[in-house]
Amino acid sequence: MIGRQGRVTGKIGPGLVGEVMVPIRGGTEAFYAHPSVPDEEIPVGSMVVVVEYSPPRTVYVARAIV
Repeated sequence: MIGRQGRVTGKIGPGLVGEVMVPIRGGTEAFYAHPSVPDEEIPVGSMVVVVEYSPPRTVYVARAIV
């Protein structure tokens, strides 16, 4: 899971639980998302990379370098 890229579908930011869609197991699944940098905001549509995974459905993400 760590290192996979996904797209933000629900705004990620301080005090918010965002959402990302990540391609996994032959499909695309939704995960609850938090920023890896505490005060960072990541808008809907941004590409992110998973830097930490807390099973079953929570990820910490950083902006992907495109």
